[in-house]
Amino acid sequence: MDILFETKRLAKQCSSDRDRVRAFGPESAKALRLRLDQLRAADDLAVMRTLPGRCHELTGDRKGKLALDLRGPYRLILEPADNPPPLKEDGGLDWELVTAVRILEVENYHD
Repeated sequence: MDILFETKRLAKQCSSDRDRVRAFGPESAKALRLRLDQLRAADDLAVMRTLPGRCHELTGDRKGKLALDLRGPYRLILEPADNPPPLKEDGGLDWELVTAVRILEVENYHD
């Protein structure tokens, strides 16, 4: 799967082990690297549902976005890179047609 980043700053924070540790701490950096590697290796977003990390769609004001668990309360927030995203007939996201994602942020969205 192709991975894009919302900002250049976020792309840099995710680009190397050193930058990830500096931005997110050692434990979250390790989990972030794993999730990014999983995304890169996946053929489509549907594969992520079969892996640990609880890839799930968000609701409310974050509708259209997805989250992957990292460490503790931290989540990797992303969205399909296609605009508009591929949808099923019932209006839900067609996970099998999503082959590129945009990383929006790494955050504790429960705060």
